[in-house]
Amino acid sequence: MKVLLLEDDIALSDLLNEHLLDLGYEVVLCTNGQEALEALIDNKFDIALLDINTPSITGIEVLKRVRKEYKNNIPIIILTAYQDTKHLKESFENGVDDYIKKPFDLEELDQRILKLCRHFLIEQNSKIKIDENIFFEPQTCQIFKENKVISLAQKERDILKYFCTHKSRVISNEELLQNIWVYDEMPTDATIRVYIKNLREIIGKEKITTIRAIGYRFE
Repeated sequence: MKVLLLEDDIALSDLLNEHLLDLGYEVVLCTNGQEALEALIDNKFDIALLDINTPSITGIEVLKRVRKEYKNNIPIIILTAYQDTKHLKESFENGVDDYIKKPFDLEELDQRILKLCRHFLIEQNSKIKIDENIFFEPQTCQIFKENKVISLAQKERDILKYFCTHKSRVISNEELLQNIWVYDEMPTDATIRVYIKNLREIIGKEKITTIRAIGYRFE
């Protein structure tokens, strides 16, 4: 799992980095908000941990821009020494997934990361039920349908995984691009339509509805 860590306190940054590496995660460290924002735009991460009070731009500003300008729904946990509810409220209003007040135990951070992993199907080993006869296993890129095993291309897997974690919500092509591809790999809309067509042929056309001029909805 690839984690972005924005923390300008060197001692805490080193502690968290060492702990996350010990858990087997790949960690990218950033010490200012601008650096973190650029990393989130140019690379794909599974989870981001953002301190609020950071140089250049704050962690909350990074959160705002990632969500609003870049339509990126990467799971984000805010880390903060602030004890007031103002910053908590602002974080959740701008789309944060979880919020931890310093000081915190490493075990608490571990549990919050695991909770997001379960919710967003990150490194998910178990099968996901699509309907009574169809199951999806993201880790192996496989669909299990009526006793048949069907292999998916990696991007088909990524699209279906994203749909599964955002059920019943209209998802635009732009959102899929920002959350699945990095900038220099951006496909055309026609390529996305091919991936969607392939998924429909496997799981059923009724599972993925086209919302004209907007995007798709997975049911």
